[in-house]
Amino acid sequence: MKIRHVLLAVMTGAALVACSGGTNATSTGDNKTLSLASVDQGSIEDVVKAFEAANPGVKVNFTTSGADQFQQQIRTQLASGTAPDVMSVWPGNGNPGTVTVLAKGGYLRDLSDQPWATKFPKVVSDVAQYEGKTYNAIYGINGIGAIYNQEAMTKAGLAPPSTWTELLAFCRAAKEKGTPAFALGIQDNWVTQVALYPLAATLVYGPDRDFEKKMAAGQTSFASSPWATAFAKYEEMNQAGCFQDNPLGTSYEASQKLAATGKTLGIIQGNWVISLLKKQNPSGTFTLKPVPATDDPSQTIVPAAAGAGYGVNAKAKSPDLAMKFISFVMSPQGMNLFAGKQGGLPALSDTGFKLDASLTELSGYINQNKTVPFMDQLWPNPKVQQTMLTGIQEVFSKQSTSDKVLAAMDADYKSGA
Repeated sequence: MKIRHVLLAVMTGAALVACSGGTNATSTGDNKTLSLASVDQGSIEDVVKAFEAANPGVKVNFTTSGADQFQQQIRTQLASGTAPDVMSVWPGNGNPGTVTVLAKGGYLRDLSDQPWATKFPKVVSDVAQYEGKTYNAIYGINGIGAIYNQEAMTKAGLAPPSTWTELLAFCRAAKEKGTPAFALGIQDNWVTQVALYPLAATLVYGPDRDFEKKMAAGQTSFASSPWATAFAKYEEMNQAGCFQDNPLGTSYEASQKLAATGKTLGIIQGNWVISLLKKQNPSGTFTLKPVPATDDPSQTIVPAAAGAGYGVNAKAKSPDLAMKFISFVMSPQGMNLFAGKQGGLPALSDTGFKLDASLTELSGYINQNKTVPFMDQLWPNPKVQQTMLTGIQEVFSKQSTSDKVLAAMDADYKSGA
């Protein structure tokens, strides 16, 4: 969110349910056919269509899949020589499909000579590079928050909470009205981090902006830090009825439907989900707000960082066409298409993008420097995140405890790169 994407967790660019678009992502190497593998379902389709229109005679064969499936497959495909020409690549080092992991393996083409590479803001360039070279065409900046269905909120007669106490009261009131506050689809394990990251942003990184440096120096740990408080508050939200019944039996796709149709009042997710909610409910109005973790709104910090971008296979069958596609993605037209469809912000500031009203508050937090990167992006290896994701599922199923998960994350962190 991240959350693998985010978290992202992101967390995220967006991580989505498995499906396919166009034809199979295979390339003939004739420089008229490009193969592409993407996790940007709901937005990559329009980008591909515009690219093909700008390049008559060119055909893009593309597939889309969820983050979990993509990350499991891409290394195998790259190692076996069956990977596409262009593929989704995550920033930093938090999962198997990141810049650090793939560039370190020699699988990505160096993009440092591209004109946009020198224009990235620091929050993007730091996680688009490996050993000082740029390998990731990151087109957008994403944030994680509570995305409310305005019509459902009006019907329930409730308002977005701005403090932790208000949040718990909001969840209880929503449950009493028969409409849970937030949809949570942790059947897809990457989603588990997305509701945790906003809590950790405020509780861990708000008071200590040097927390990651201290982690790297061995001066603190997950288990001995406010990460423990963030985990405890995540569990408290579940106990307060903040989520629908059986989150473990709910997929990411099903959680979208709950929020889009007003079966819940909203969803805690990255801004990329807004376009998917609108797709299911075109007449709906959705607004992203921060998730409070304390009773002082001035302390609230939002997870916001570079989202997933695109990398070029070092052994692409159509390398020239692959670079042409990357140039299109990083053009004002390409970035604005992505930002418009995903409900995000372009990575570069000179695209002329008109901000969606749903992101006004997120933009304000970014401009005020009241954000922190998705936590996993700067962890030393992907194991830390994977342990966290699986561990949270086990906490929800009562097979483990947050203390055990944090201890396991510390062990993986200490194992280094």
